[in-house]
Amino acid sequence: MDNFLEISNVCKRFSNHVALDNVSMDIPRGKVFGLLGRNGAGKTTLIRIVNHITMADSGTVMFDGHPLCEQDVYNIGYLPEERGLYKKMKVGEQAIYLARLKGLSAIEAKKRLTEWFEKFDIMPWWNRKLEELSKGMQQKIQFIITILHRPQLLIFDEPFSGFDPENVELLKREMLKLRNQGSTILFSTHNMASVEEICDNIALINHSKVVLCGEVDDIKNRYKDNTYNLTIPSDAVLSDVEVISQEQKGQKLNLIVRKPAEETNSQFVSRLAGQVEILSFAERMPSMNEVFLRVVGNDEIR
Repeated sequence: MDNFLEISNVCKRFSNHVALDNVSMDIPRGKVFGLLGRNGAGKTTLIRIVNHITMADSGTVMFDGHPLCEQDVYNIGYLPEERGLYKKMKVGEQAIYLARLKGLSAIEAKKRLTEWFEKFDIMPWWNRKLEELSKGMQQKIQFIITILHRPQLLIFDEPFSGFDPENVELLKREMLKLRNQGSTILFSTHNMASVEEICDNIALINHSKVVLCGEVDDIKNRYKDNTYNLTIPSDAVLSDVEVISQEQKGQKLNLIVRKPAEETNSQFVSRLAGQVEILSFAERMPSMNEVFLRVVGNDEIR
């Protein structure tokens, strides 16, 4: 697979604290890569190294086939968790100023900004001071500024924080459009539902080390546990079947059951069908949240 970013054996220490301990991961070109882990795991330190804000003590970062260098920041769009816009400046004026810092002319910046402001329905706020806007509106503007210069690598650190569900969906759609247009996206989040919906690959950092890395579908397959979703009539009775949970909905009973390891799927279904009418039957894949809890144990993802 063609990797846009290759992080190899990166270490970083601050005083007596090890922030990154021999961290390695490959971020495929044109994919959404989820960077996950609890607070203090090392995610922000890694992001700062990729952004050339701080330097690794050891290890290498390859950026689009060459060692990461200072010039590469012009091909990165970074939306930090802690937003950094100037509250007293007018929105449009500030957006043009920041776009010019990324190499756009004033004319091109205004043209692109107008397109995005109209798409996000925030054009009426162009001449208002940032402090007059809601937190969600401010985040929309910073999202636009982040992507405006069309960088090859986009880094979003908790981009949905403070958004209502409608605007979360808006940003998810735009992120997937950017991916489909060729952008590589590094996406740091605590929201496991977002991982399910938009990430192609993930890496989980725990206590400064990578403890899980790979494609989302492959990881789910790796951690599946012989459980199945089974729907039967509500008055049906099963015997000699391990039921993990059940929920009655009208005339139906929705169950999660576990198949014995020694039985094939066909044998298991035949045994069930000998006892009850099967309305539906499907293998149950673990959620990413379940996977993470299994991997990190009692360490909470937050």
